[in-house]
Amino acid sequence: MSMKAVITDLDRTLLRTDKSISGYTADVFRKCRERGIPVMIASARPLRDIRDFQKQIGFDAVTATNGAVIELPDGQREYGIPHASGEQILAGLLRFPDVFLSVETSGGLYSNRDIPVWEPVIYDGFPKLPDGVVLYKILASSSRRELYDGVGQILTEDVYCTISNHDLVQIMSTDATKWNGIRQMLACFGISPDDAVYFGDDNDDIEPIRNCGTGVAVAGAIPAVLDAADRITDSSDDDGVARFIETNIFG
Repeated sequence: MSMKAVITDLDRTLLRTDKSISGYTADVFRKCRERGIPVMIASARPLRDIRDFQKQIGFDAVTATNGAVIELPDGQREYGIPHASGEQILAGLLRFPDVFLSVETSGGLYSNRDIPVWEPVIYDGFPKLPDGVVLYKILASSSRRELYDGVGQILTEDVYCTISNHDLVQIMSTDATKWNGIRQMLACFGISPDDAVYFGDDNDDIEPIRNCGTGVAVAGAIPAVLDAADRITDSSDDDGVARFIETNIFG
């Protein structure tokens, strides 16, 4: 298999359950770069949560926050939700009982409750947004099904919604998609999507899996991803991404 670029999701695809990258995987990625094959990331995580992995692997380009932020060798691009739309959506979300709200912005994460792992700014001003920030993503969850059944009714025309891991609503600008980020990353290196392999496991990975030359699902991916994929590899805990590269690309 001849591939000119490797692109992968992070959580539950590249990262092990303990959120680590094995030495074996890091070594395979180093060999990719030695062979002139750029290694790129397309993740729902914000850039600040990708930095440590960037130091370990040295990704050539990064699509973060589901495509709201794209970091390329020639600079950074942002695709945010207009504030008017964001505040309208937040007002709608607040009508759902027991809703847990966060917004990912250029100024960091703001939340109506504490999330110790994420360390947000606790913010009680919703639906009004903090001043002077670009709104990258709205996140919502609830212990009750009303949110997940009804969120589609409050979206504005300039956004779309996904549900990650069955319990986290993510709302982004229609311009902020992993696939848009991937197209821009590949174009920066002059590589056709037909010459790229993409690895993923969740709903927001379906479009790149279908549109890249080879789409690979990791074991344990959701059924829709398994159905869309050209190939299936081992789980993240078994270094599936690296093993596929070593076996099928290095050959």
